[in-house]
Amino acid sequence: MAGGWAKDGAVSEQIEASVADELARMKARRQPQGESLTHCAECEEPIPEARRQAVPGVKLCVDCVAERDAAYKVRGGINRRGSKDSQLK
Repeated sequence: MAGGWAKDGAVSEQIEASVADELARMKARRQPQGESLTHCAECEEPIPEARRQAVPGVKLCVDCVAERDAAYKVRGGINRRGSKDSQLK
């Protein structure tokens, strides 16, 4: 049910568009490429063979990746419902 100027299904379309945008952003993230390293690029600890086979092109050990991910800051999403432009689509 839509209200005002919005057509039926507008909210669902906005949610789907937000999900599609986030998926596209995640797919665009750089993935490891090339030959896997035998030792971590940051701490020089050996990278286990199982990890090198599971993640082709791996450059960091599990501890360094976990530390890097913990420092990652989540960005705010796009408020499509508050945008007048999104209601005009």
